[in-house]
Amino acid sequence: MDHEVLTFCADDAHGAPIMMKADELGIEPTAFIDEINKSHQESLAKFGIEYTNYYSTHSKENEALVSEIYLDAKSSGYIYKKEIEQCFDEEKQMFLADRYVVGECPKCSAKNQYGDGCEECGATYSATELINPKSSLSGTTPITKISEHIFFDLEKAKDDLVNFLDNSSIQKPILGKLSEWLDGDLKSWDISRDAPYFGFQIPDETEKYFYVWVDAPIGYMASADNWANKNSHSLANLWGRESDYEIHHFIGKDITYFHGLFWPALLMKSKYKLPDSIHVHGFVTVNGEKMSKSKGTFITADQFADACDPELLRYYFASKLNSKIEDLDLNLEDLAKKVNSDLVGKFSNIFSRSAPFISKNDNRLSEAVHQDHLLHCNKNIEKILQHFENKEFSKAIKLIMEIADDTNKYINEYAPWKLDQSEALTVATTAINVFKDLCILLSPVTPELCKKMLLMLNIDNQNIENLKIELINVEINEFEPILSRVKALNIKDFYKKDEKMKEEDNNIIQIDDFMKVDLRVAKVEEVSYVEGADKLLAIKLDLGDLGTKNVFAGIKSAYEPAELEGKLVVMVYNLAPRKMKFGISEGMILAASDSEGGIFVLSPDSGAQPGQKIK
Repeated sequence: MDHEVLTFCADDAHGAPIMMKADELGIEPTAFIDEINKSHQESLAKFGIEYTNYYSTHSKENEALVSEIYLDAKSSGYIYKKEIEQCFDEEKQMFLADRYVVGECPKCSAKNQYGDGCEECGATYSATELINPKSSLSGTTPITKISEHIFFDLEKAKDDLVNFLDNSSIQKPILGKLSEWLDGDLKSWDISRDAPYFGFQIPDETEKYFYVWVDAPIGYMASADNWANKNSHSLANLWGRESDYEIHHFIGKDITYFHGLFWPALLMKSKYKLPDSIHVHGFVTVNGEKMSKSKGTFITADQFADACDPELLRYYFASKLNSKIEDLDLNLEDLAKKVNSDLVGKFSNIFSRSAPFISKNDNRLSEAVHQDHLLHCNKNIEKILQHFENKEFSKAIKLIMEIADDTNKYINEYAPWKLDQSEALTVATTAINVFKDLCILLSPVTPELCKKMLLMLNIDNQNIENLKIELINVEINEFEPILSRVKALNIKDFYKKDEKMKEEDNNIIQIDDFMKVDLRVAKVEEVSYVEGADKLLAIKLDLGDLGTKNVFAGIKSAYEPAELEGKLVVMVYNLAPRKMKFGISEGMILAASDSEGGIFVLSPDSGAQPGQKIK
């Protein structure tokens, strides 16, 4: 408590998926990540989340730090090279990341599994082990190809990692899991990726790039460095071996291995200190289920902010959060009950019940308070602050609401409506002093709400020092209801804005929307029937210098394969690949239809060439 806290974060801006998405949209990766960064900061602002510096891993500071830390590890003998076998897409002329290889699981034969693990049986494997693999980028069968990669020798850092875990503050279950991994066979870490790749080039190497997980955690340091250079600080002062600052990481449980082993191992031979603590949390579920678009349980931060006051979600999460690694369930009915019971029925109720008696005294508080009740309420303040310090937010909220509950009971017991004005004013003033403390204690959780409440008490800040101040014989403002009871939300409520916009727009789009669609001339190269499909034809399209694409089109009722082969068509080139049970469809060809079920494929004039962009 009473510490200076600096918070740093950065968007993970590198990797093959970023590169491929930007290419799909027809923009540079840098423009794509800049838009994402802007969007993320706008979403964070809606929930009152502020960082000392929010940055990007694609920065000059990060590139310099990544190279520096890598070269330190290399000079210390932690880096070596080895040839490995990878899946290679001949059509795209690139090595494929695991997520871009789809096939049958080599363990259980489940179909349509990605190259790093099976969602059916949970097995992990190499993409080269998949049965009947296909590239999700081109639909072709990848070949295996040898490439020399750069590895970090994690085994060599084992003793140092044991010492790190012995001296760091990490939750016991996580510490146990990390120790279990350390006791096992530590595999070296492949830290390189082949071109083409969006990221930082590895010093002294050709066509080799740092794997995104190398520069992602170093991005925290780069964000701190960027801020330090603008604020008369230095990275050495913040993150150097002799720094007085503690380094705390807050992460999700799915990236524990990277942050608990790879990250500290990478820092071992650098001039920077290792994290003092790694705080791991679980996932967010909705109404007891994993977030899923297909199941209708997926909610974005922006959707929630459009449907409900974001501070209510902050309170709900805080009331359930603890230092354990547990998933946190957003139960929409429970959220409404908790807000109505706690914030409305207990917290805000103190002010609304006290206001009439203060109003009768021209909104001036009495010169006396019941010290015994204030002392009773104050006895748990230090414990509440300690709970916040220990990240036991649910325990802090529980004690805060116990104080609110006790104060409502105190009002009931004294029944100021039965007392004369002087005695009633003393009860109300006592209650208002407790309310003031509750606002300050709740301000880390619901800052905007508490700010509004405190302004009605003529207090313009939420400093913890105000806990020690008693409001005696001072004038406050007229009470205004800020909180009201809420109804339980339905998942559909989060999509009302989108639906309303669709209705209002009446399907009208702007020129910017149309410009996002990349229409290309394509020549039908091959057409075949799709086994088990009543309406589909499998079509291979020639796009000239852009290569080929495979699509599934529902035009079997109107065309025989021979009628289409050699025909020029119009293709939606930048449509996201769609995984179907028959394979991957990489786009769409345009066709018209009539009321009688006729289908007519659109065809450019004969002078058009495959790959040309339609404007």
